[in-house]
Amino acid sequence: HKDAYQAILDGVKGGAKEKRLAAQFIPKFFKHFPELADSAINAQLDLCEDEDVSIRRQAIKELPQFATGDNLPRVADILTQLLQSDDSAEFNLVNNALLSIFKMDAKGTLGGLFSQILQGEDIVRERAIKFLSTKLKTLPEEVMTKEVEEFILTESKKVLEDVTGEEFVLFMKILSGLKSLQTVSGRQQLVELVAEQADLEQTFNPSDPDCVDRLLQCTRQAVPLFSKNVHSTKFVTYFCEHVLPNLSSLTTPVEGLDIQLEVLKLLAEMSSFCGDMEKLESNLKKLFDKLLEYMPLPPEEAENGENAGSEEPKLQFSYVECLLYSFHQLGRKLPDFLTAKLNAEKLKDFKIRLQYFARGLQVYIRQLRLALQGKTGEALKTEENKIKVVALKITNNINVLIKDLFHIPPSYKSTVTLSWKPVQKADAGQKRTTEDTTSSSPPKKSPAGPKRDARQIYNPPSGKYSSNLGSFSYEQRGGFRGGRGRGWGGRGNRSRGRIY
Repeated sequence: HKDAYQAILDGVKGGAKEKRLAAQFIPKFFKHFPELADSAINAQLDLCEDEDVSIRRQAIKELPQFATGDNLPRVADILTQLLQSDDSAEFNLVNNALLSIFKMDAKGTLGGLFSQILQGEDIVRERAIKFLSTKLKTLPEEVMTKEVEEFILTESKKVLEDVTGEEFVLFMKILSGLKSLQTVSGRQQLVELVAEQADLEQTFNPSDPDCVDRLLQCTRQAVPLFSKNVHSTKFVTYFCEHVLPNLSSLTTPVEGLDIQLEVLKLLAEMSSFCGDMEKLESNLKKLFDKLLEYMPLPPEEAENGENAGSEEPKLQFSYVECLLYSFHQLGRKLPDFLTAKLNAEKLKDFKIRLQYFARGLQVYIRQLRLALQGKTGEALKTEENKIKVVALKITNNINVLIKDLFHIPPSYKSTVTLSWKPVQKADAGQKRTTEDTTSSSPPKKSPAGPKRDARQIYNPPSGKYSSNLGSFSYEQRGGFRGGRGRGWGGRGNRSRGRIY
């Protein structure tokens, strides 16, 4: 019957009718003719590239039947390349075919996917990564064994040697979803991966937007991994030593982003999970000095009791909330910093600043409470009232922290929930959920604008509410311009020539 099978294989060179029959019969009798395996797979591949879309779809649908033994990685490799199809029905068939061979041999299928991610065309690489980030979590436990997860981690580390910012975010999503990495040691491994990617050993260049953006992208990926057992010490130290002193000169490629506030918010979130720090006193001093910049002294009074200056200083509540919270968290580790490490003059100066800020704070809190009094439900959803609700959270937080520092000796016992965080205490080790693309149509490029979790800045001029809200995207896509290789400075020795 070998001749008869060969005749079916030759059918791929015939007309549409012969090709349709060949697309069905080549896979049907494939297992009976191992000596013609190569010819059969090549013939089916020709059909997968046919001009007639119905023939292509039929051929793709049958591809999993060729995934036996040593042929499986090759079929996985072929299917991965076919992910570049822009026909939605065809793209859907490729996805389903990949999922079906995954269930036969997960490691073999992953071998094909990763081979294309590492060496394939950019469009294939992009879609293969997208496939992993959306489909892996849908696979049952019997498919995603510990051995399979270890293979994913090993292969991902190879890819992470040379990635764009957007690819890095997707890989962190893939890895943080693996069951074997939900443990404390697993989370620790992920934090180390992020720290490596963030290049915390490198000199920080605040005037290079790519350098700043890379650090922020990586830190955002690390923040959800920190907990009381997985410490943020390395990141907090880097922020205190390199970023805080350069806060005013930071640049960003992201339009409309208040980069200074973004940095301070990340520092505040990390500060509660900081472990033992080597240069604690010197870093606390840097934090303290930065806090003083946003805690003005009261305006000098003229002899007649009126302000000598033309206007009162602005109180930057959003910045102060972050800095005061971070100082309060790290201050717990060195509770005598204010009393023993500062001279009496500096402490007195700080108390005057705190007192002045607290006075302004009380006025705002009263005004805000009055403005929000009796408002519920829909009334609180107006843009103006949303600003006031956030402002009230910020001012209340600062108020609690200032009261703590006014104790003699200063106290670090109060706990507050940062104004942009949900009130209920979520498990700090849990990962943030992100929206997934689960549609069966080919992935489309999203715009690089704000995606979600648009945080609000409340920075009213003295005595007024500011309705000017800056928003930013918590997870900016791409934005790595002018880099070598994959846009993060070509970390791998294989430059793919992609410019961001």
